[in-house]
Amino acid sequence: MEKIKMTTPLVEMDGDEMTRILWAMIKDKLILPFVDLKTEYYDLGLLNRNETRDQVTVDAANAAMKYGVAVKCATITPNKQRMEEYPQLTEMWKSPNGTIRSILDGTVFRTPICIDAIRPVVKNWKKPITIARHAYGDVYKSVDFVTEKPGVCTMTFRSDDGAEEKIAVVQKTDGPTVWQGAHNKDKSIRSFARACFQYAVDTRQDLWFSTKDTIAKIYDGEFKKIFEEEFESYKARFEELGIRYFYTLIDDAVARVIRSEGGYIWACKNYDGDVMSDMVSTAFGSLAMMTSVLVSPGGAAEYEAAHGTVTRHYYKHLKGEKTSTNSMATIFAWSGALRRRGELDGLPELVRYAGKLEEACFDTLNAGIMTKDLVGLVEPGFPAREVNSEEFLDAIAQRLTQKL
Repeated sequence: MEKIKMTTPLVEMDGDEMTRILWAMIKDKLILPFVDLKTEYYDLGLLNRNETRDQVTVDAANAAMKYGVAVKCATITPNKQRMEEYPQLTEMWKSPNGTIRSILDGTVFRTPICIDAIRPVVKNWKKPITIARHAYGDVYKSVDFVTEKPGVCTMTFRSDDGAEEKIAVVQKTDGPTVWQGAHNKDKSIRSFARACFQYAVDTRQDLWFSTKDTIAKIYDGEFKKIFEEEFESYKARFEELGIRYFYTLIDDAVARVIRSEGGYIWACKNYDGDVMSDMVSTAFGSLAMMTSVLVSPGGAAEYEAAHGTVTRHYYKHLKGEKTSTNSMATIFAWSGALRRRGELDGLPELVRYAGKLEEACFDTLNAGIMTKDLVGLVEPGFPAREVNSEEFLDAIAQRLTQKL
């Protein structure tokens, strides 16, 4: 068959460890045989980020804003242990996801990939739960430091024109203390709120929002207030569609989520969304079965897998051992990006290809061909067979070829 043509490149952000290996395999087996792929490539592998002093991450994010669609491989965010693993590192570089989210100033929507053979751990969950995570600020843009002596810490704001100044005592301390200062912007919170309300309208789902404004009365209270203000312009549309907006405290939301049937969007602040998306995806089956898309206020979209770089499997791979690594979320990052590129550029064949790729994935799983993480999760009596990483992709490729 003739390869499907693209007119505009999408931004390709390569990554680290086992997901980088799978990234190349997915392209070779599932994309390049069928699509005349056009990408603007950025290597976000840890060593290249170190070599460019993380400028490559900034360049990739700006390219995503320019072209409107990006697809990203999982990447390492170094900590002390990683600094020991990679002695070449000159600095403990910040999370590339945090940098990209800050530049795009978007909202992350994460939805589990569900199949009938794997039931959620929470037995009353019957429909997917989408996590809408605010992707700017809070602890991800915080300033941290440690002090050793007794003293007092203050927080100061001075406006550029000198007309406004605020000074607050954070805490008086009698010894060694760790400090953290966080912020968020009204503009970003409003973009987050609008994105959530619009996504609820587009998908015709209820929207839940949770913070802890009983404790963080000003900080979280500002989030709650802005959501209430922005909801006014969506209220009539929500009523027309028969969907609702619901606010509650984060701890109450967790209890309600566990008791619910699913089928709604749960909007969370940055840290809450980070944690809860992992909880929800794991309860639905596997972190490798979670789609993730970052949407900017201007409509730029960056698709990625919600999981990490699968380090343990990578070290097995380096020893020449076969791994059984689930590539579903990474495949769906590619299909999501290619579908969006096709929609923007008016390329129905590219949109159709993305749909057929996802169908081939589901057909493979429904045939019982699975990676190790899923085999142990299937319902009793379902004939699941464990295959290695490459065999799984080959099985998908076979079914995709038949569909196209």
